[in-house]
Amino acid sequence: MLLTRHARERLVKRLAKRRRPERMYSALWDFLDRSQRIDVNERVVIFTDGRRSLVCARLECEMLSLEEIRQRVSGISEAYECVFFDGRIARHTVPRKFVEGLPDGRYCLYMNREKKSLYIGSEEPMLVITIRPAKQSEREKAKRK
Repeated sequence: MLLTRHARERLVKRLAKRRRPERMYSALWDFLDRSQRIDVNERVVIFTDGRRSLVCARLECEMLSLEEIRQRVSGISEAYECVFFDGRIARHTVPRKFVEGLPDGRYCLYMNREKKSLYIGSEEPMLVITIRPAKQSEREKAKRK
């Protein structure tokens, strides 16, 4: 999962209480573990725990081997926000250094050079739009869980 600027501010305010990427993503993953997934349509997904809802949009990705990912990020010398979803690792670092420590396999790759963000994981990437109080229908679905 990647965060918009708005989502980053909401996450710090409502869950993380710290601005470091490791803390924000740790709070995000804890929230996802206790949440229920609601597929609104083919593009929008909501995760809710009954109190708060995380609104996400699906992103397009490419399935590549780790070697192909290394080739794609080899020429990047600037720091990116790097997320490895499977290992629950998030850092602000140079992508080629980040990819060195990952286990071999095939992963979804999403890279945005404008926003300087990189996602690697076995599941499709999602962009967190906002975190907000849960609506009544979402609270009811979370209770049925």
